[in-house]
Amino acid sequence: MDNARLIRACRREKVDRIPVWFMRQTGRYMPEYREIRRGRSFTEICRDPELVAELTVLPVEKFNVDAAIIFSDILTPLEACGFKVAIDDLGGGVRIEQAYSERDMEKLKNYSPESTHFVYEGIKLARKLLGGKAPIIGFAGAPFTLACYIVEGRISRGLARVKKMMYCDVEKWNELMDSLAFVVFNHVKEQVRAGAEVIQLFDSWAGHLSPADYEYYVMPLMRRLIPEIKKLGCYIIYFSTCSSGILRLMSLAGGDVIGVDWRVDIAEAWSLIGYDKGIQGNLDPAVLLSCRETIERAARKILEKVGRKPGFIFNLGHGILPETPPHNVKLLVDYVHSYEVDGA
Repeated sequence: MDNARLIRACRREKVDRIPVWFMRQTGRYMPEYREIRRGRSFTEICRDPELVAELTVLPVEKFNVDAAIIFSDILTPLEACGFKVAIDDLGGGVRIEQAYSERDMEKLKNYSPESTHFVYEGIKLARKLLGGKAPIIGFAGAPFTLACYIVEGRISRGLARVKKMMYCDVEKWNELMDSLAFVVFNHVKEQVRAGAEVIQLFDSWAGHLSPADYEYYVMPLMRRLIPEIKKLGCYIIYFSTCSSGILRLMSLAGGDVIGVDWRVDIAEAWSLIGYDKGIQGNLDPAVLLSCRETIERAARKILEKVGRKPGFIFNLGHGILPETPPHNVKLLVDYVHSYEVDGA
């Protein structure tokens, strides 16, 4: 897949069309997914490699997106470690049910990728189904974001428990982050071995830190972890929400592409990140609830700002909303692909 649009964009090479894919591009907005979900829990589906592969490939076949992201969840390896993960099937989010204790550290240190084998088997099956149509994106939660779920249980905007741990016991904090980095590295290593060409690291909650706190408590670990993952032979997309204050620091952490949400102007974001890195984003997912004219106008504003620079990947600023009409997803993909760029 070296010449796939997404891969070329990760290398900041010219492309014939802007690559486009979406976070949560398989989900409740799709009737095919709702049919598969009938009578099954989300966790049951994630543990069935054949269903994982089918759902991973579905958006490529249905919408002609330029990548297939593996159907899974960032908390899957934590659940495999013995943490009690609860997923609200009605859209209430996820939570870790038990309060964090120091004994939980051993759960992380004993993580084995064999316990999440269904993810890697799903990737292998998806590659066969795709037959070279599109590259596969694997993913994992970044250590800080996973720590937020472990320590907070359910995410709160203030992240008070996480910050108390960071500020009051740096030694325990660093031990937790190192243990989570061990889990993340081994989880993504097996995804790459199974056939994922790109890994997206979701650091969804890092944007809730001050730049100084990110630089001191998170960035040193990411500067060690990301280069180690890249040695596996994949490209890294590093994504966070509400990240305008830490974009330059995220870039210095070493990803090939930095993903941004809709709360920042994408041209300004790229100037902060630096043009030696790619950028991914950043349409507000709610725009897809509107009409053709509004969708095309909003997409065009983004494309006109960055669409002709090599290294741009079109995406939403977060996942597709459950209420999204599927035909609007196809409309957006077709519109982005119609945008004229300088050929490779």
